[in-house]
Amino acid sequence: MNFNFKEETGFTIIELIISIFVLSVGVIGIFSIFSMVVVLTSDSSDRLTATYLAQEGMEIVRNIRDTNWLHMDICASGVTPLPDGVSCPASWLDGFSEISACSNINTGCEADYTSKTSMSGNSGEYLYINNENGFYGYNQNNATITKFQRKIIISPVEDIDGKSDHIIKVTVEVFWDKKSTILSPGVTAQSDGCGPSNCISTEGTLYDWYNYINH
Repeated sequence: MNFNFKEETGFTIIELIISIFVLSVGVIGIFSIFSMVVVLTSDSSDRLTATYLAQEGMEIVRNIRDTNWLHMDICASGVTPLPDGVSCPASWLDGFSEISACSNINTGCEADYTSKTSMSGNSGEYLYINNENGFYGYNQNNATITKFQRKIIISPVEDIDGKSDHIIKVTVEVFWDKKSTILSPGVTAQSDGCGPSNCISTEGTLYDWYNYINH
């Protein structure tokens, strides 16, 4: 009678160690990729919000200029009594030209969506987000402070005739608190000015073309 013995094989300790090592490397790699995705998603979200706030800042300045044109029309019409908020004589630069901080690149001015006829003070306050309507602004009720600041700089521009009373350059900078991440270890940017990794800036030029056409 012949007996056939079948030898059963299993993992050796060396094979087990190698398997655990390969599995650990894979898990660490997946975790690192996941962490980078989270960081990139958060950074993209901050930049998208800052872009929106920069565009909004530019529109605020345009709205103030357009409101000034309406006031100039009211003053020219001689209507009495004057509506609330209108004082004559009116200028297309009312609301920001007389604030010296607006032309200071270090301070600038601040304004939010409630600004209709003027800008205020020096920039330096954090923006709040209104919990009811989702708008960003300053000194709001029922609002939550954010990591973002906005600085608006108004600079007169001379034309070919050397005049600087009908062209202005508007620069809007939005910057935010940025913490150190695995992609930028040791880099921490506080929201006190534009930095290489925490700032969105936009520029535009506004003209007093309406005044030249209608007055």
